[in-house]
Amino acid sequence: MHETTSKEVAKCALTMAMTMSREDEKRFKEEFRTREIRSAAVDYGGEAINSMKTIVERTVVAAKREMIIKDCHAEEGAIAGATREAMSQILPKAIGLNIGGKVGIARKGDHLSVAVFFSIGLVHLDEVAVGLSHRAIGQA
Repeated sequence: MHETTSKEVAKCALTMAMTMSREDEKRFKEEFRTREIRSAAVDYGGEAINSMKTIVERTVVAAKREMIIKDCHAEEGAIAGATREAMSQILPKAIGLNIGGKVGIARKGDHLSVAVFFSIGLVHLDEVAVGLSHRAIGQA
């Protein structure tokens, strides 16, 4: 029997964050579901520093909508904290600039991962950054 690891779930979150289209998101969600991994992706674009609240809120909403987390304080806190951690890994590069890209979410059992994949920059002078975070949350 294959046991899911935090690394496997993190790879799924990264994959969701790097999808290029809604069709890719749907295809990967279905593929991951066959491995009992729930996943979602959230698009975002805007000014980096002021966007933290919006990105966290959108990620929590998407995780609830896709039944990755339950509507409870502990699981909402876990996804919010993981999103903030992943974002904090890219923010030093993004201060004063715009970001555009996706947040990927994946969960199986007590493993929850959030990945961010963003271009950072001004006009066509872009940098690319990735952030990744993991939380262990109990199963009901």
